[in-house]
Amino acid sequence: MLDMKLLRENPDVLRAALARRRSAIALDEIIALDASRRSLVYEMEQLRAEQNRASGEIAQAKRAKQDASAAIAAMKEVSDKVKALEEREREMDAALRAQWMLVPNIPADEVPDGDDESANRLERTWREPRSFDFEPKDHVDLGQSLGILDFDGGAKVSGARFTVLRGAGARLERALITYMLDLHTLKHGYTEILPPFLVLGSSMEGAGQLPKFEQEAFKVRDRDLWLVPTAEVPLTNLHRDEIIEADRLPIKYAAYTPSFRSEAGSYGKDTRGMLRQHQFDKVELYKFTTPEQSWDELESLTRDAEAVLQGLELPYRVVTLPSGDYGFCAAMTHDLEVWLPGQNCYREISSCSNCTDFQARRANIRFRRDKKPELVHTLNGSGLAVGRTLVAIIENYQQKDGSVVIPNALRPYMNGLDRIEP
Repeated sequence: MLDMKLLRENPDVLRAALARRRSAIALDEIIALDASRRSLVYEMEQLRAEQNRASGEIAQAKRAKQDASAAIAAMKEVSDKVKALEEREREMDAALRAQWMLVPNIPADEVPDGDDESANRLERTWREPRSFDFEPKDHVDLGQSLGILDFDGGAKVSGARFTVLRGAGARLERALITYMLDLHTLKHGYTEILPPFLVLGSSMEGAGQLPKFEQEAFKVRDRDLWLVPTAEVPLTNLHRDEIIEADRLPIKYAAYTPSFRSEAGSYGKDTRGMLRQHQFDKVELYKFTTPEQSWDELESLTRDAEAVLQGLELPYRVVTLPSGDYGFCAAMTHDLEVWLPGQNCYREISSCSNCTDFQARRANIRFRRDKKPELVHTLNGSGLAVGRTLVAIIENYQQKDGSVVIPNALRPYMNGLDRIEP
């Protein structure tokens, strides 16, 4: 959530930022609602001042044993007006908050302008894609021929966009989760967290998922509990309503969770295979920092996510997303895109974002270095999306005979297995 001062003191700056975001937010309506609310508050303050004066006059009349009935009647009328205005203020506060919660974070100056991936700014690449002396298959054909990906079983049990992993496929998924957590905790200094996979609506709101993405989320019927769309949600809220001492920052967490997303509005996209599922595993990286640390920490977090791909020897590139094509809470996002030979293209496998103080203001997360607490900055990134990493391994490490070689980094987690064969 943005600071309301921006709306009141620099509306043109905000309007320009939202134009860069390609946001359709009706800012003039919010400005008008805020002005009406402030006018109402001023009217209440005047009436309360009148109440205070009348109370003093009534008390003085009673001490002088004078008739105060007219003044008492007048004060009751004023009191009734104040109560009516207080109720109206609550309604206006709720309406203003509901609209303000839908305003996205503003882009950093360094973010390129643009509407979609065609405006991505390439930052760097790592390794050239492998040249095959045969026609490479995609993970769907490979996984089914190896007996490790069961799409029919997933559909039978749960419907479309679910997959059952079998045998070496299930073990490979588990190996990837453990490898990522070990790398980030033992080498990159993150503290491992295993959070709940169900969270309160207030937690979803604090992390910026509600109300914006309500249609994308899964909710428990008749309960204020939501399946996590990402570990970012519980990790944000671990420090909700807290004041952190400055010498504890940065705080760095790494967490595995399954992630659940309804993918509303995305039907027809990536319906083949495991690229867009309702349930997928992810290892999330999360940081709480001071404002002046956060941009360096974004680069560090991105490098930590890249280290997973480098350890697995998977070709990838890093791009900075344009102003009209990145997440609601972010001020800047770097995407890691892994090469998929079966798709003959790079596909996103991690988004690393600096959310500045946007989530911290919603969740009331502050730090103290002097007397006055300040809002922290929050950062998050996939380190990595596990299912897409499994897809990348299957496609990049496929062999002409239909087998898949296990990357060296994962063999200790696979009980020495070096190859999955048909």
